[in-house]
Amino acid sequence: MTAVLWCLVALPAVAGGGLLLAGRRAGPAAGAVALAVAAVVTVLAGLVAVARPVAGAPFLPAGRWGLTVDGPAALVVPAVAGVSLLVLAFAAAEIRQDRSRFHGLMLLFLAAVLLTVTAGSLPVLLLAWELMGAMSYALIAFDWRRDDPVAAGATAFLTTRLGDLGLYLAAGAALAGAGSLDLARLATLPPGWRDLAAAGVLAAGFGKAAQLPFSFWLSRAMLGPSPVSALLHSAAMVAMGGYLLVRLHPLLAATGWAVDVAAWGGALTALVLGAVALAQSDLKQLLAASTSAQLGYVVLGAAVAPPGAIAHLVAHAATKALLFLAAGAWLTALGTRRLAALRGAGRRHPLVGVTFAVGALALAGVPPLALWATKDEVLAGAREHSLGLYLVGLAGALLAALYAGRALAVVLRPAPPGVEAGYDTERPGTREVRYGQRVPLVVLAGGAAVLGCLALPPLVEAVARSVGQGPPPRVPAAELLLSGLLALVGVAVAVAGPDRLPAPGWARSWLGLDAAARQAVVRPTLALARVLARFDDRVLDRAVHTLPSAATGLARRLARFDDTGLDRAVTAFADGTRGLAVRAGRVDDGGVDRVVQALAGAARRLGRAARRPQTGLVHQYYVQAVVALAAAVLLLLLTR
Repeated sequence: MTAVLWCLVALPAVAGGGLLLAGRRAGPAAGAVALAVAAVVTVLAGLVAVARPVAGAPFLPAGRWGLTVDGPAALVVPAVAGVSLLVLAFAAAEIRQDRSRFHGLMLLFLAAVLLTVTAGSLPVLLLAWELMGAMSYALIAFDWRRDDPVAAGATAFLTTRLGDLGLYLAAGAALAGAGSLDLARLATLPPGWRDLAAAGVLAAGFGKAAQLPFSFWLSRAMLGPSPVSALLHSAAMVAMGGYLLVRLHPLLAATGWAVDVAAWGGALTALVLGAVALAQSDLKQLLAASTSAQLGYVVLGAAVAPPGAIAHLVAHAATKALLFLAAGAWLTALGTRRLAALRGAGRRHPLVGVTFAVGALALAGVPPLALWATKDEVLAGAREHSLGLYLVGLAGALLAALYAGRALAVVLRPAPPGVEAGYDTERPGTREVRYGQRVPLVVLAGGAAVLGCLALPPLVEAVARSVGQGPPPRVPAAELLLSGLLALVGVAVAVAGPDRLPAPGWARSWLGLDAAARQAVVRPTLALARVLARFDDRVLDRAVHTLPSAATGLARRLARFDDTGLDRAVTAFADGTRGLAVRAGRVDDGGVDRVVQALAGAARRLGRAARRPQTGLVHQYYVQAVVALAAAVLLLLLTR
């Protein structure tokens, strides 16, 4: 089963990379390839969710390359795979240009999300986190020939990158405090390092989950293709911010203060971004703001009710994918996203209208649909933590009913005369919804209708055991009835008068955060990039071009010096050596040889003189002995 876990991540990564490398040649088959790969991945996701394997390989002394399917991952992996399959099925019917590039990027995006869900160590999580951010930029800016999508992709990338730095901060704290990069050991760090790691994790989670103050990047991300918005807002990148906080709930709880920050940050985002959603006049902008608001409940649940957070995340994935794909179907057919031009769109395309209604009512929290019970489980945890937190979350739920009811009222009301004049403002509409676009909507509508059972008996206890962060909070029947009643009242008010709902300017402009971020983050970053580019062109490149010419000049100077200096020195030294040798030869011939010959002649003469006394006559030897003795006596007398 370990091999199945490796294949779960590797298969979409390899297939996506292959489609990108193949380019336009793979275009006609790209949709089918992506669908086949996503179907296999969905089967593999079901297998690993049941078996829960663990895989690892040596990587760093401080941390292995580990993948694990623990309790939270066992619930989220099938949701990610299933939603991705349906989104890719919709995309196969919608995307007609650069299909190999689109489907290749989507498969790589899916691989990054699955790697994030199953990461067992910080090195794996960091790689997955980076790849997920890079793919989101490429997909949002998919239509790279237009300036607006590219700028939107840059805004989303730079804003989330600002939060992503917190994950590196957490990794540094883990190394410094424990010498280990294992995710499970973050909660056991010494107090100072543990607080630093918790702060970094909160920043990374808030950035990806589009929580305040990072929420505005979702508004810009709406310029990407509709399937990208559907996947990014449902089970992929945004959901991973909340999932990270659920996964690392023990770290948040160990610090104490991090639980309060996550809880209040999520609750306030649910409230404030609910108001932002209510004020939007663009359907995709309304859905984008609602994503940030609903992820607020996931972040709130990560702090006070982890089982409810996972249940809400899974139910929200099906609901939001349904709503974005329905909006994409209308955009393809009618060429517009403006709510005013979408009046009666649900009647014009009834299947899309019915499925959209299911998603909108689930988003509103109407019983017994998906987000009713899951939201109440989170609110029950908030009530046990703080009454103020519960009331803020409840107010956010009322706003959810209002903005979902407003969208529902617009698309289901009869179309007014002249509504066709508002069509084709974004692109030329086809006036039809293809069969391949309709099938995923039906399947997702079923998920949006029934996934609320994850927060109801008997599944609620099973989910809590799987998540493993304690028993689920008790949800009294009165609270379920209260939230259901609020949802019904909110939807009824919105349907009765969608145009009378408040839409303040500060909410329409997403609190002005987009403009503030462009001034404070995006423009300074791009300005710094331009300065560095100029430095590269004017200094580094010039130095690189100057060095070869300088080296050539130096080589020429050395050659000249060799010709005019070294050659002369070598020639003069050789001439001097040759002259010295000649002189040494003359001395040898005229002096040394003569001395040697003279000494040899003297030795020969002395030898001949020494042979003369040796005559062989005894009387001559006696005379020689007497002479030698007399000479010795004389020498002795003289020396005394």
